[in-house]
Order: sequence, then structure tokens, then C-alpha cells
Amino acid sequence: MTTIAARIQRSLTSQILNGELPPGHKLDEQALAARFGVSRTPIREALRELGARGLIDLVPHRGGIVAQIGLDELSDMLDAECELEGLCARLASQRMTSLEKGALQECHHQAKDLIGDRDETRYLEINQTFHDLICDGAHNATLAGMTRDLRARLAPFRQTQSDAEGRRLARSHEEHEQIVQAILRSDPIAAYDAMCRHNARLSSGVLNLLRKGNAKD
Repeated sequence: MTTIAARIQRSLTSQILNGELPPGHKLDEQALAARFGVSRTPIREALRELGARGLIDLVPHRGGIVAQIGLDELSDMLDAECELEGLCARLASQRMTSLEKGALQECHHQAKDLIGDRDETRYLEINQTFHDLICDGAHNATLAGMTRDLRARLAPFRQTQSDAEGRRLARSHEEHEQIVQAILRSDPIAAYDAMCRHNARLSSGVLNLLRKGNAKD
């Protein structure tokens, strides 16, 4: 997905979750293109992504309709992803090679450079790499595949976190620091706990936002 389409997708996701775009609301391609000042191509990309995540029901050649988001199902998915990635971190702390740990450190350092610039798009790309490195470091293809699938489905929800104080990226990086240090010292319990705390905070924010959105209906 292009950068423009990703920006549009994040904006629409946020509006769906906070209730600005309620279930049943029609998303017209032409109207969205005019609103965002772009052609229909990135609009279609963004809508396809929203459809793949179950946020809208696609209408061929026209746009989409905002779907009803199941709070219980989403809560189950967030809980499962939290546990799975915590397990990945635990295994990574025991199984990562020195080379893999070095790559994780370098990725973490690259992310730090983006915080001052508040380059959210690039940070999210580095963030994806960071979590992928931990999945790979678990050296369990089944577990890594399950975790990646859930992360991909939940990414649009997680990326709607509020950043009113400009602290979102910095806080994420601070939590990543705890994960990295636990993995580097081969501490499986600390690695598991740090990853679970990180994901639990993000999940709580997503669910609170969705509950507020549902309360507006």
C-alpha cells in the first residue's frame, strides 16, 4: 500500500472506531477522492485494506459501507495476539543468535532517530520490522506465522492511538527498550512480561476508543 493510501486508511479507521463514521455509513470513492484531494487509486487501496480488516463491506466500483465491529471478537483477537507475541519474545530471548540480536538493536536505534522528527509513517515501518525480527528470533515458523497474521489484522486498530501530547512514538520506543534489553540478557520471563505489557496498553486504548464510539450510536 502506498504512503498516501496508508494515511487515508489510518484516517478512516480512526473515524470508524471513534464513531464519526457509524455502521451503515456509505463511503463513496468519488466523494472521498474529493475530500482527501487525491485520485481514486489511493482511495481504492485504502478501502481494500479496510475491507480486508473487516471494517467495511466493499461495494464493487463504488466504495464501501461501514461494518458493525464486534467488540467481543476484537477483544479476543487482541488478547490472543498479546499472548502469542509475548511467547515469541520469550523464545527469542533464548534462541536469537548474536547476529539476530545485533539486527534487533540496530532496528531499535533507527526508530529512535525518527521520534524527534515525529515521522509516524517511517516509524510504523521500522516498528513492523522490529516485531518481525522478534517473531523470526523465536525460531518457530508456526508461532511466527500465527502472530504475524494477527498483527496484520489488528494493525489498523492499533494505529489509531491518541497522540494528544506528542508522546505516542516515544512511549512505544521506551517499551521497546525494555523488550530489547530483556532479550539481550537472555531473560525469558522479563521479555515475555515486557512484550505483554506493551501490547496490553495498546489493546486497552483500542477497546476504550471503540467503546466510546459505540456509546455514540
